[in-house]
Amino acid sequence: MKTLVIGGARSGKSRAAEGLLTGRDDVTYVATAYSPGDDVEWQERVRIHQERRPAEWATVETTDLVTLLGVDGGPLLIDCLTLWLTRTMDHAGAWADEPTAAVAAVEAAGDRLVAALRATSRDVVLVTNEVGQGVVPATPSGRRFRDQMGLLNTAVADVCEDVLWCIAGRVVRL
Repeated sequence: MKTLVIGGARSGKSRAAEGLLTGRDDVTYVATAYSPGDDVEWQERVRIHQERRPAEWATVETTDLVTLLGVDGGPLLIDCLTLWLTRTMDHAGAWADEPTAAVAAVEAAGDRLVAALRATSRDVVLVTNEVGQGVVPATPSGRRFRDQMGLLNTAVADVCEDVLWCIAGRVVRL
């Protein structure tokens, strides 16, 4: 089973993804975010996510999703692809004004991720943000991120058997 859970900010997507794996004690929760550091708001968000997870779930904080997908094991809950892409773009320097080579590196990383997802024998639930339905970003780097997110979401959805869309705390199966 491979499921993509997509929605806007605070749409209930993480909670919906977690619910898909309720009752499984062999889940690895993969957190792709940066450490919250001194950001009090981000610390609170992380705390809420951590407290909601069953105690028997393992947590791994990484962006190396390809390696995790290549190892046999229990289900992976990857939360989230949006933060993975942000960190991948950071690492590649893809926010710059003329990032041609950097964007190619980001796209190659996305291709490797999709190939690993296609090949894995693990059950995988992936959380991601829908970023293309809102305001057009004012900056070239913002538009680049929006476009890369849309391309990644489309490629991942193509590999998944199921896509759930979260909106206003409700889940719609696509």
